[in-house]
Amino acid sequence: MRPAGAGQVAGRAVLLAPQRERGMDGKVLPAGYQRIMDVVRQAHAPVMVKEVCGELGSLEPARSEAMHSKLNRLAGWGWLRKLADGKFTTTL
Repeated sequence: MRPAGAGQVAGRAVLLAPQRERGMDGKVLPAGYQRIMDVVRQAHAPVMVKEVCGELGSLEPARSEAMHSKLNRLAGWGWLRKLADGKFTTTL
């Protein structure tokens, strides 16, 4: 497991977040991603991007696009599941 933080790839700053492994705590994620995980965990059903944005205080289109990217990254790292209808839920 590599630690979360910032790094560089080809001279560009990138976020280094760990691929989720069994028993891994969400505290290894950067604070912004932890807040997103909290919103998804507290939801009573799978959430849409705009719901997460609303809970975190911004419904601007540019923010929605950025949030969509973050949710997709979390799903790619194994922290969330993206459903066929485009909603997100926890992997547990």
